[in-house]
Amino acid sequence: MNLFYNKESVGDVAFLQIEPTTGEFTYETKGNVVEIHQGNQVVGYNIFDASNVSSISGNGHVQLNETLINELQQAIKNAGFSFELETDLSPKLVVGYVANKEKHPNADKLSVLNVDVATEKLQIVCGAPNVEAGQKVVVAKVGAVMPNGMVIKDAELRGVASSGMICSMKELNLPNAPQEKGIMVLSDDYKVGQAFFEE
Repeated sequence: MNLFYNKESVGDVAFLQIEPTTGEFTYETKGNVVEIHQGNQVVGYNIFDASNVSSISGNGHVQLNETLINELQQAIKNAGFSFELETDLSPKLVVGYVANKEKHPNADKLSVLNVDVATEKLQIVCGAPNVEAGQKVVVAKVGAVMPNGMVIKDAELRGVASSGMICSMKELNLPNAPQEKGIMVLSDDYKVGQAFFEE
């Protein structure tokens, strides 16, 4: 679940994305809340006058927290909708350990990695030339919103499932990022599973 807000450019509207999706949508409006459907699935909400019903602030992607979720849930219920918001508030950009690297069976320049992020092990397909087993790296888990606005989703790359992305400095929008292709390799001081960007 992702939340976007830009009062100056768009107005006082909270855009709540429950499922990243594209295609034909239908809309149901009650009061200041618009429920967005794809088929019979609720995929998002637009909540108008958002600053009157929540403590929302910021510009662009807004970090969700328990207070904000409760406020938005109340606004949705007050409008007459029954949908229950559920979200994982754990960090989505975390330190991972590349436990294993194998050649992709269908692509010369891709590798299939087994990456430990402490809470789970992820299979991630990666095209970086400098990735190796034994490295600590920055992992964008499924649901992460990258600085450029891209949302990380489960994917299949050349027939192999991939859950997440190993990040470069450029993708993380870090200063002095090198121009050449390659993931960011971290020092041993980082702890596997810790949030890369501390709150």
